[in-house]
Amino acid sequence: MAGSSHGHTPAAWTGVTIAFIGFCVSGAFMVMAQPVGFWAGLGLTVLGGIVGWIMSAMGMGQPKDAHKALLTTQQREAASAES
Repeated sequence: MAGSSHGHTPAAWTGVTIAFIGFCVSGAFMVMAQPVGFWAGLGLTVLGGIVGWIMSAMGMGQPKDAHKALLTTQQREAASAES
C-alpha cells in the first residue's frame, strides 16, 4: 500500500480525523454513562465517513486508476518500462 500512496489524500485525512474525534467523544461519554453524548459521538464518527466520501467525490481523493492492482498486465509492464 505504501507504494500506491493509499490514503494520503485530503479526503482520507479529513474523514479519518473527524471519525477519530467522534470515536473519542463517544468513548468518553460511554465511560461517563451519558447516552446522549455517546450517540452524538457515534453520529460524528459516521459524519467523518460521509465527509471523506464527499471530498473524494469532489476530486480530493485518490483516483480509482492510480492503484497498480487495477492495471492489466500489459499496462503494468509499460509503466515499469517507463520508470
